[in-house]
Amino acid sequence: QVQLVESGGGLVQPGGSLRLSCATSRIVFSIYTMGWYRQAPGKQRELVATIPSGGNTNYADSVKGRFTISRDNAKSTVYLQMNSLKPEDTAVYYCNARWDSSNYWGQGTQVTVSS
Repeated sequence: QVQLVESGGGLVQPGGSLRLSCATSRIVFSIYTMGWYRQAPGKQRELVATIPSGGNTNYADSVKGRFTISRDNAKSTVYLQMNSLKPEDTAVYYCNARWDSSNYWGQGTQVTVSS
């Protein structure tokens, strides 16, 4: 079965950095649009960033200039480099893989930004 496994979350101080990874299996990774979403307590899940197979990235305004999404097709893995983290970035971060009618989610990884 398809698996998306996130890692790299944790507790970080404001201004710090984290790098999230999402390793996938049993999908033709290279053709999928990969994305990161997040959900804070009491809020709806929101888009953070996406990267299609062609590589043109898209970011939420709130993370532009601070976060970078990238992909390694050889490793079937997508990354999210998060710099200059703020308390409002605290959320569960989810990996997403989407192509045609197929849409898969990971289990999420917690990111907490606090001093």
